[in-house]
Amino acid sequence: MQNKARHHDRSIAVATLYSLDFRGLLDSPAEEIDPFQGMNEEEIAALDEEDRIFIRFLVFGTLENRKEIDSLISRYSLNRPIEKIDAVDRNILRVAFYQMQFSRDVHPAIVIDEAVKLSQELSNDVSFKFINGILDAARKDMEKK
Repeated sequence: MQNKARHHDRSIAVATLYSLDFRGLLDSPAEEIDPFQGMNEEEIAALDEEDRIFIRFLVFGTLENRKEIDSLISRYSLNRPIEKIDAVDRNILRVAFYQMQFSRDVHPAIVIDEAVKLSQELSNDVSFKFINGILDAARKDMEKK
């Protein structure tokens, strides 16, 4: 049950970041950001407190470290500049890099698996391969250190 809840939480975090990215609001002050964008009160109330905390953790942690995360994405996305990466994919990568690089509370293989699943659900048919390749290359470099 925990894994399905975390997957759902990551999906909400990606949707929030996508919305902010799409509207050019990624640099907004934290107090102006609603980590549950697009959700109604009933949907938010259906989340337990642990899920709400985890979603906030992902959204605000990713935003706080976004410039470094975007630099990492750019380092591993050799053939596609970050601004040319589909916005959904870009934000899936941001959440995954945040977890792999800054929180490290989840094994990188799980983070990669979750990112691939989110891509398969939210993006086009081939994006998951791109996301997997970038994250796997980053994971391998992290393991060398």
